[in-house]
Amino acid sequence: MKELTALSPDRPVLIAGPTASGKSALAIEIAERFGGVVVNADAIQVYENWRILTARPPVEDEARVPHVLYGHVAGDTPYSVGDWLRDLEPVLSGPDRPIIVGGTGLYFSALTQGLAQIPPTPPEVRQTADARVAAEGHLALVPELDPETVARIDTANPMRVQRAWEVQETTGRSITAWQAETPPPRLPLSATHPILFDAPKEWLNDRIARRFHMMLDDGVLDEARANLASWSPSLPSAKAIGAAELIAHLRGDMTLEAATERATILTRQFAKRQRTWFRARMGDWIRHQPEGT
Repeated sequence: MKELTALSPDRPVLIAGPTASGKSALAIEIAERFGGVVVNADAIQVYENWRILTARPPVEDEARVPHVLYGHVAGDTPYSVGDWLRDLEPVLSGPDRPIIVGGTGLYFSALTQGLAQIPPTPPEVRQTADARVAAEGHLALVPELDPETVARIDTANPMRVQRAWEVQETTGRSITAWQAETPPPRLPLSATHPILFDAPKEWLNDRIARRFHMMLDDGVLDEARANLASWSPSLPSAKAIGAAELIAHLRGDMTLEAATERATILTRQFAKRQRTWFRARMGDWIRHQPEGT
């Protein structure tokens, strides 16, 4: 990647892109060649109980260069973008250049544009939201949101819809009203090297299919068995794509072939939403075409 020669030694690097696009390999290359610590910016890779399924870096890669904020949260513990920013602060203040890599656009926008100081959601509101989404689906919450919020959030994303509903229910104000009072960002984009993986659809879809088969070879079914006894779709870590399908297979409710096909389709749909989000909101980032595209 020719852009690597222009990296300032003291400037943080941000690497965003859709799932399976090869972001982690670039982060490791930068860390090995120029120094730095690889920092997770993927909302599901924070959970400790789904390493293979969430495509966390393998132990071999973690041994090559320092990695932080991967698998450091228990699978039953809610984890917000605010939690991530707080966990990130010691890294930003530390001696090593952070190389922040992941596919959660909200993490990057909160870091470079600021995060609204919204009060935490009480447990009873979260329980009500979880129960409604489980019984009715997340789209049942959409008509209860204000029109401005509906126009701005991705209503196809259950997490975003539920978050907006919880904020409105908790505070009596819309999430867009809170966001309008956002404080200055912790790390302005102008102070970073922002790299966005712009992966072609067909190339990425092929990698997604091959990656899930690699996960099966790497023991993801054993990982699912380890989660079987404590499994609940309401767990924060249960949002890992493919988790519900693998659990259904182990319970005899779905063939492995069907689980694989369903997980692959869901991952492709997720990648499509990521690409749409990135292209709409990251126009100032340096576009990077992955090798082989």
